[in-house]
Amino acid sequence: MDRSEGTALAKSLAIGVVGGVVFQLIGMPLAWMLGPLTANLVVSARGVDVRIPEPLREVFLGVLGLVLGSQVTPQLAERVLDWPLSAALLLLGVAASTAAAAAWYRRCGFDSVSAWFASAPGAMTAMILMGETCGGDPRRIAISQSLRVVLVVLILPPLFWLYEGASGAEVAAATDRELSSPWLLLALPLLFPVGRRLRLPTPTLLTPLLFAGVLSGLDIASLSLPDVSMNLMLWVLGCAIGSRFRGLSSARLGRYLFEAFVATLVALAVLAGFAELIHRWVDVPRDVALLALAPGGIGEMAILAVALDLDPVFVAFHHLLRMVALMLFAPFWARWLSRRSDQ
Repeated sequence: MDRSEGTALAKSLAIGVVGGVVFQLIGMPLAWMLGPLTANLVVSARGVDVRIPEPLREVFLGVLGLVLGSQVTPQLAERVLDWPLSAALLLLGVAASTAAAAAWYRRCGFDSVSAWFASAPGAMTAMILMGETCGGDPRRIAISQSLRVVLVVLILPPLFWLYEGASGAEVAAATDRELSSPWLLLALPLLFPVGRRLRLPTPTLLTPLLFAGVLSGLDIASLSLPDVSMNLMLWVLGCAIGSRFRGLSSARLGRYLFEAFVATLVALAVLAGFAELIHRWVDVPRDVALLALAPGGIGEMAILAVALDLDPVFVAFHHLLRMVALMLFAPFWARWLSRRSDQ
């Protein structure tokens, strides 16, 4: 890491502390994720060079994967038989929400290719690359995808907070944890290369998740972190999400934020309908069903699931399924769009 990267990292983390303290004082849920995220988003839009190096972000994603995989229990198999129905509803919801958001982006002046790939809820890197290959605008797709993830993370926790009728302190009290099996952290340097060699999507998250899931499912070991460590993880990951937008002018960011905000609300509204069906037919709590279908990134939604104690395994399974489905279906859709644009 050179000097400029170190300075940008220090500024990002320091600004994140300010945001976390402010959000903690006003009683916001997930203060140590949403505060750093918001603070870094604001200053990066003002031209401040803030960034979290990718290797550092990957380390904390790996820790999150271990925590998430540790939620797997031997009793989980009893619930898996109920998941095919919710999986089918998820795939239908993804198709409907993508079409609805793409229609809005078309009204905002996006070309057809950019609108569709900007609206696909997941597999961000693949959607950007495929959209560019098909003749779309990679910058607009990337910004729309990134803002969607940020907006979902900012919108859902306060909604759940209001829905549950709990204060931030009550939420924190409900999720008190003690340290257990910290030796699992030593496996991260070995797991990351394995995930990359296997070409897993988001390998720094999914490889530790699968590793910890096997150990926890066999009742061998499971990682649990105390609240201070969880807040440290949320702080760094929140800074990483919020610092993505450096170099984007405030005026342009404002316009993109409005477009993405409406598209995100449209997608959330459509998916909320499918989440209600999952709630009624699969007997899953509404907030868990909505988080499982929410159009955010798998890492960010896993963070929310763990931090809010909303059935992290159910949530992660459905987001992984959505990512795999998009990766499988998108090439065929891209080919069809390419042929259509050539006509």
